[in-house]
Amino acid sequence: MRIAAIILIVLALLYRLLPTLDMAWSNFPPMMAIAFCGSVYFRDRRLWWLPFAGLCLTDLYINWFYAREYGYHMELGAYLARAVCFGAGIGLGAWISRRKSWLGLLNGTLLGALLFYIVTNTQSWFGDAFYAKTLAGWWQALTVGHPEYPPTFLFFRNTLFGDLMFTGLFAGVMEWLAKRADEPSLLDDEEEETEGEEQPVEAEAKD
Repeated sequence: MRIAAIILIVLALLYRLLPTLDMAWSNFPPMMAIAFCGSVYFRDRRLWWLPFAGLCLTDLYINWFYAREYGYHMELGAYLARAVCFGAGIGLGAWISRRKSWLGLLNGTLLGALLFYIVTNTQSWFGDAFYAKTLAGWWQALTVGHPEYPPTFLFFRNTLFGDLMFTGLFAGVMEWLAKRADEPSLLDDEEEETEGEEQPVEAEAKD
């Protein structure tokens, strides 16, 4: 199961690079969901570095590609803000993993996408001289953004859809594999809790 999770994470990271080949693939990038799902399903915490490092490295490559092809590059502050969001996504997934459920996955995905949207656009408002350093300027950064680009909230819509799509696909594949292997559902920890509750009863019987 762990190998399957690694393969899905790697494929999602490769999907992030498709816009460097064809910009038509740039609409729905799963970002926070990669970090989120990684920490939800990887019980070995050392593997949490895979989605985090993969996201940071693909960000570096995409930034280099855009700078070369279009003359646009992310500032250091924007890159660091995104890295902080990826780290927060891992923390959010670790929290959700204590009690995995479809509703928990949905809520975690929504929270992750919203966090990424607010943090990255707030950093853009703070670091971009175009925006007035007022509440109105911050609201502009969160909604319409620069007039020469599509509205900011459209990027939020696309990233949210990409995160939801990837989380659903990731969890669905993991559940399907668990069912094929006759293993318990990865989204149901009730059996583990029941086993934990039975141990004291057995100990009392022995006494």
